[in-house]
Amino acid sequence: SHDTMTYCLNRKSPVSHRESRLLQLMSKVAPCVTRPMVLKWSVTQALDVTEQLDAGVRYLDLRIAHMLQGSEKNLHFVHMVYTTALVEDTLTEISEWLEQHPREVVILACRNFEGMTEDLHEYLVACIKNIFGDMLCPRGELPTLRQLWARGQQVLLSYEDEASVRRHPELWPGIPYWWGNKVKTEALIRYLEAMKSCGRPGGLFVAGTNLTENLEYVLAHPSASLKRMTLPSLPALSAWVRQQCPGPGARCTNIIAGDFVGADSFVGDVIGLNQKLLRC
Repeated sequence: SHDTMTYCLNRKSPVSHRESRLLQLMSKVAPCVTRPMVLKWSVTQALDVTEQLDAGVRYLDLRIAHMLQGSEKNLHFVHMVYTTALVEDTLTEISEWLEQHPREVVILACRNFEGMTEDLHEYLVACIKNIFGDMLCPRGELPTLRQLWARGQQVLLSYEDEASVRRHPELWPGIPYWWGNKVKTEALIRYLEAMKSCGRPGGLFVAGTNLTENLEYVLAHPSASLKRMTLPSLPALSAWVRQQCPGPGARCTNIIAGDFVGADSFVGDVIGLNQKLLRC
């Protein structure tokens, strides 16, 4: 799921400090107008994290931040605005789900790291180790599912901070994400096909089937939202997903992520691709 935690964004929270100064100013001057508008274009998921796991999602895109106004150690998730959920609580929720499903494996992609100091990275990594413990698969050769089951390992943790990865063998390097930054479905599919034609990365990688609004689109559609923009595109994007082939080939896909993953057949379509491997 792309931007996994946006289901709990909070209109009372401040706008991210990575957003434009104009947007931050508008949020302070007219929060009752600005924040609901920003929220409409920030929410990418409707299911909570446990519901996503229950639905079959196995790649979670976790954008982590420390709010300047927040307490010293409380870390939140962010996508233009901050979530109500705390990172430590959410990781614990994922761990509890994995304990109940011992043959399931998830890939957690920790990214963004807005406002994170080296001390906060060390604090977060310590939380990760404490919460998941022996569930973490140390980096190295990509294991098979059978190897993970034999070792009792259920978590591959991608961490987009190179210094932290060097210090901690439990962390894997950041997984590349193919982000098309496109408003139209046809343009996004052309981008993904172009990326496939360039050859696959060496390890894990993500094909993002998520559309992205731009200022021109937002101004031209004042009553719209990311959800209203995305839902009509899902049949075409799901059709593209069903056409893909997993595996080691140059034009094969690996992880596929999308928005509003509970709204159509997306998760089932991705899982169904494995049938193509079983027939080989």
